[in-house]
Amino acid sequence: MKFNTKTIHGKQHPDKAYGAVMPPIYQTSTYAQTTPGGHKGFAYSRSHNPTRHALENAFASIENGEFGLAFGSGLAAIDAVMKLLKPGDEVISTNDLYGGTYRLFTSIFEGFGIKFHFVGMENAANIENYINEKTKLIWVETPTNPMLNIIDIKAVALIAKKHGVLLSVDNTFATPYLQQPLDLGADIVMHSATKYIGGHSDLVMGALIVKDKDLADKLYFIQNASGAICGPQDSFLALRGIKTLHVRMQRHCENGKAVAEYLASHPKVESVYWPGFKNHLNHNIAKTQMKDFGGMLSFNTKGNNYEEAIKVVENLKIFTLAESLGGVESLVGHPASMTHASIPKAEREKIGVVDSLIRLSVGIEDEEDLINDLKQALG
Repeated sequence: MKFNTKTIHGKQHPDKAYGAVMPPIYQTSTYAQTTPGGHKGFAYSRSHNPTRHALENAFASIENGEFGLAFGSGLAAIDAVMKLLKPGDEVISTNDLYGGTYRLFTSIFEGFGIKFHFVGMENAANIENYINEKTKLIWVETPTNPMLNIIDIKAVALIAKKHGVLLSVDNTFATPYLQQPLDLGADIVMHSATKYIGGHSDLVMGALIVKDKDLADKLYFIQNASGAICGPQDSFLALRGIKTLHVRMQRHCENGKAVAEYLASHPKVESVYWPGFKNHLNHNIAKTQMKDFGGMLSFNTKGNNYEEAIKVVENLKIFTLAESLGGVESLVGHPASMTHASIPKAEREKIGVVDSLIRLSVGIEDEEDLINDLKQALG
């Protein structure tokens, strides 16, 4: 089954009760039993819910995995992965990553005795310098947030397998439409399903997808024991979002390309970070492991001036100044004061997240309207 068909039909079946094509919203916390333990596969909705179960099957299908898990947020999904570890373990993480992930790693799990190394992975060989007998996990974002760096998943997977280390890939920016890390050797794929998978800025959710049953069983146990699950209403909305993921991503990519090229030619723009440019570091790797280059990009105005950046984001009319990304509407953010504010300034600036950086989530509006909006804001 091809990807575009999987988004509609992958591991999806009409509801058994009445043949509903869309899985119903099972808004229930508990289920009747004929005898203690005698039920129809569902006993309590923290453990299992038919709507969430349908969504988890869909997650597995579109990522070419065997097992999917849905959580109350992307950070809840990451938290579950971290709970596979124990005090004394070490994690090698991408150095350019979502600020919330950095905060979870450093402010929560470092306090539990887990050590993190934040490493530039544009050259995968750099990872070897940090691996030792305590290394248990490599955490990758690609494209990274917000610098759009590209990391060679297959190369990192070879290193992870060589040393018997788990590899988890945050695939939020790319989505399974553009990139499927499990097929490239990753053990775990994570999504903030709040973003492109939901696609309409109306839910908060996280996802994990794996192929290995033993790993899946450990994560299911953590999901149930920790309880950070999503509700049936949000599960229904995410299922709806998956069914249009392929057509939305096509337009996100088309508009992203047009906006990136416009900004690159603008006299007031210093630099544009978008993996579709031939001079973007690891562009050739992006071409190999991604179907297209996505709708996310970042840029700096000339002079790298904070006040100028704030002026631009405040003057945009169609791009909405807001947290998050991946919705049908175009969004603009200022990473240093918004999504990445939890990262210390000195650490941010090492990776290029300077005070003048602007991040765009290019939506599916008319291309000409988006470019005209940027033109007036930059003017």
